[in-house]
Amino acid sequence: MTITTEWSGAAPTRRQMLNKVPEVTVYFWIIKVLCTTVGETAADFLNSNLDLGLTNTTYIMAGLLIITLFFQFMVKKYVPAIYWMAVVLISVVGTLVTDNLTDNFGVPLATTAVLFAVALAATFAIWFASEKTLSIHSIVTVRREAFYWAAILFTFALGTAAGDLTAEQLGLGYWVSTVVFGALIALVALAHTGIRLNAVVAFWIAYILTRPLGASLGDYLSQPGDEGGLGLGTVGTSALFLVTISALVAFLSFTRKDQTDPGAAEPVARDLVRDTSETGQY
Repeated sequence: MTITTEWSGAAPTRRQMLNKVPEVTVYFWIIKVLCTTVGETAADFLNSNLDLGLTNTTYIMAGLLIITLFFQFMVKKYVPAIYWMAVVLISVVGTLVTDNLTDNFGVPLATTAVLFAVALAATFAIWFASEKTLSIHSIVTVRREAFYWAAILFTFALGTAAGDLTAEQLGLGYWVSTVVFGALIALVALAHTGIRLNAVVAFWIAYILTRPLGASLGDYLSQPGDEGGLGLGTVGTSALFLVTISALVAFLSFTRKDQTDPGAAEPVARDLVRDTSETGQY
């Protein structure tokens, strides 16, 4: 999505940089869930199947993420291939951060979830205090983009901890956890459309919940049957979802269905997000 005006406290002025993230459509949510699932299964594959170990896997994936984010920050508009590559990698890294805390340092999942919830809340608080908006339709400066990716990282780390906590420690199992988090996302959507829950708040709640949804779904598909899964394995699950993500990103790059004409005015939101920066509202 592109936005051509910016809130300045007076009259709107033309922006020098286009919005750096996609418009939120059904494609956005599908790819987001697929990315979260890949984050769970790919981390397990690299760590266990390739026997790289948790520490080495973390170093490698963090390095790839830094390189990808470098290109993401360099471009002046939303580029589907670069953007979604960054989301896939940050999904893997977010999973690895949580796994390192729990496996290498013995931090309980409940503590990890609280830790990342606090970090995410602090990121949102600083972001809003600085920019007066948390809308992803306003990512048009380097500072806002830095806040955005920091928030994304913490949502993935928090979601991994929450998903593992509910599926494993609370004993709900992978399938039940998938249904629970899917139901919670549906409730957020209903709250947005029914009682007019603030669009930006609704978006970020749904975004956070897609991480444990994807993690639970990934574990359900990849884990063996005696552990409550379908037994597809991390290789098969990761490959299936990566191919699907690649096909969807290629489709969006060609059709530009998640982008807006650079010369067009900002459209009325058709989803869970609405840019409120231009009205001065939260």
